[in-house]
Amino acid sequence: MIRRTALLGLAAAAALSFAAPALAANPHDGNWTAVVSKEPGNTIEPGFKLTINFKFGDNHLVYHSANTTVPDKPYISDHETTLDGKVAPFPNQPRFNQVSVTQTAPNELQILKMKDGDVIAGEFWSFSADGKTAVRRGIAKNAEGKSHAYQEHFVHQ
Repeated sequence: MIRRTALLGLAAAAALSFAAPALAANPHDGNWTAVVSKEPGNTIEPGFKLTINFKFGDNHLVYHSANTTVPDKPYISDHETTLDGKVAPFPNQPRFNQVSVTQTAPNELQILKMKDGDVIAGEFWSFSADGKTAVRRGIAKNAEGKSHAYQEHFVHQ
């Protein structure tokens, strides 16, 4: 009986040791805060306040952002998608009603924000290998339909 219990204990420990890497958090999970940077191309102005939270799973992303640049009128965005480019609903947004997220490489994402299939904003994330910084580059149409490019730097909190 003791030998059987010990054998079952060893089997359970071995199973957990193999499962642990699968359960490990994605290095890009958590809060990313926009920062003013002296890097060429940076478009973040002083006073801009944006925090984005990523929570990755197996072919899955939960995205939450809060732009509190104007404290009494925060701009909140939430969506949940797969990472394979399939179009998903983007609820509670006046400018967008769909989103598509593609993980193009281990440290890169493409996020397309759309209104009825028309891409309004395309953003391309590059996360540093050490998981401490990221750059978001993109092109977006403003409310009047005029396009502009942007580049924003983020730090992992």
